[in-house]
Amino acid sequence: MKVKKTMPSVLQQLQARGVTFVVPETTHVAPDVNPERIAPGVVIHPGCRLRGTSLSIGPGCVIGAEAPATVCDCQLGANVHLAGGFFDRSTFLDGFKAGSGAHVRPGCLFEEESSIAHSVGVKQTVFLPWVTAGSLINFCDALVAGGTGPKDHSEIGSSYIHFNFTPHQDKATPSLIGDVPNGVLLNQPPVFLGGQGGMVGPCRIAFGTVLPAGQIWRGDMTIPSRLVAKPGIRASVDCAFDPLRFNNLARILRNNLIYWGNLLALDAWYRNVRTLFLRDDPFAKACHAGARQRLAEILRDRMIRLEELAQKVGQSLSRPDAATDENRRFVEAWPAWRHALDRKLVSLNTEPVPEEVRQTFSAFTTGIPYLDAVRALTAEHGQTLSAWLASFPNGLDAWCEALHTSDPVPHPPGMPRHRANGDIPT
Repeated sequence: MKVKKTMPSVLQQLQARGVTFVVPETTHVAPDVNPERIAPGVVIHPGCRLRGTSLSIGPGCVIGAEAPATVCDCQLGANVHLAGGFFDRSTFLDGFKAGSGAHVRPGCLFEEESSIAHSVGVKQTVFLPWVTAGSLINFCDALVAGGTGPKDHSEIGSSYIHFNFTPHQDKATPSLIGDVPNGVLLNQPPVFLGGQGGMVGPCRIAFGTVLPAGQIWRGDMTIPSRLVAKPGIRASVDCAFDPLRFNNLARILRNNLIYWGNLLALDAWYRNVRTLFLRDDPFAKACHAGARQRLAEILRDRMIRLEELAQKVGQSLSRPDAATDENRRFVEAWPAWRHALDRKLVSLNTEPVPEEVRQTFSAFTTGIPYLDAVRALTAEHGQTLSAWLASFPNGLDAWCEALHTSDPVPHPPGMPRHRANGDIPT
């Protein structure tokens, strides 16, 4: 009688590759997981679940050491520790650590040696190297930079909240803590956000800022290296709320576009600089591809949020008491802005690099780790690279300058001017 041979399960194939399952009977590995994308020596603790065709786990990683972990379509670099929780469509570079109870939703990018403690909720959040978040934090739709090393890093204190939903029911609220053009050079002072506090997005916070514990921060702090404390609301408030009235619209738009430009700058950095340091292994390459995918996802989502804001502002034009010149000017300008932003998304892989910037790429010592190579750059080379990256947000910031003036609202070159009639053209 002929005995039918059965194909080993993915879990069994991983065991044969040298992946350790502490209690394999309690671990679920979905059939869509590619065993070749899981490095030998990875340790998977009891109760974990792995799934997704794009899942990649690099050497030295440990999953679920404190509690069961579900990891879906994520990319992990070397020596990443996910103590327990839920991790979905996010990318974690070498040395990242997450405490148990993490809830990492899609679109997150955590760079080298960054970390989150236990019970942290994040979505579409970017941490540059060494950035650390304490426990019991909800920090969605933000980018955090700052710091020069593992003992000099930006810190988000425990029980901190980034408030990313407004009474107008929109999420055009991304906050920029530090920035990309200077933050990627790893030479800026860290930012400190004190525990049991919060931040009402969209905010821009300069490097070196200290926000003491226990306060809710509103507004921007663009002067670096300041200790600042403000009352949350200076006086008692008891008045009617009108969801069609928008205050500080120009600031909201400026912060959104500057945030968008910083994401473009970070993608350009990955595309042109980080590629120089890719190790010749599939796990490093998977992380690089995953990081760029995350940035593209965040950029697209930010477009959706701006479109939603434009629709809401457009509704205000039907009411003379709610409409403002600023509202009208934004509604008029938005279709051209939207098309220009769409065009930038399409050209992510083809954005040209100035020749003087391209020449600085040879200044990197590629035979040493990425973090060391960046910190070894001369001040002159760093300035050249920073100016190049700053051109991405600066170009978008200029669009907002005329919203609250009598000057014509700037439109992207070559884009037609649209007239508003109370509705946002589709």
